[in-house]
Amino acid sequence: MTRIVLIRHGQTEWNRIERFRGRADVLLDETGLAQAKATGRRVAAQWQPVAVYSSPLSRAVKTAEAIAGRLGLPVQIHAGIADIDYGQWQGLTPDEVEERWPEVHHAWYTAPHAVRIPGGETLDEIRIRAMEAVNEIAAQHVGQTAALVSHTVVNRVILLAVLGLGNDRFWCLRQDTCAVNVFEMDGGEFTLVSLNDTCHLHDA
Repeated sequence: MTRIVLIRHGQTEWNRIERFRGRADVLLDETGLAQAKATGRRVAAQWQPVAVYSSPLSRAVKTAEAIAGRLGLPVQIHAGIADIDYGQWQGLTPDEVEERWPEVHHAWYTAPHAVRIPGGETLDEIRIRAMEAVNEIAAQHVGQTAALVSHTVVNRVILLAVLGLGNDRFWCLRQDTCAVNVFEMDGGEFTLVSLNDTCHLHDA
């Protein structure tokens, strides 16, 4: 049995005011840095992963460093768990997107699995690359625990795959900043152990 501890990065200013982040390299804010430290303590103490992987974006890397540093491990960058490419939406608020692309914006919140964001990715494309990354990492750590730090969109899609659900259920999962999810892999089968756990942030 292989265990994956899947983590969302800490808070950024663009989380707080709600902008489409995607591949923009937005830094953790003060709250996000505190969340990352609290997450590092929790993950290192409870699961002792033997490897820590991160999206290439600094908000994820900084969160991963807070975990890896407690374990004396390097952070390994994996492009497969990079955030969604929001294309022309990147950096805009939902209201700005609604004004420019009203039909696509509406579809994103009602039928996300059917949407191609202008100049960006579909959820199906994210699911392919993200699950390839999960399977590759799991194959390298059979019988061990690995931590992955990624983003809300990618995490939701991975968790839907773990649960055997389609991307049409995208909005049925929450991924709060620095949430921890745990699932196990055994013989190609997945078991979800915990979802969107943020109890370690109560004092962060």
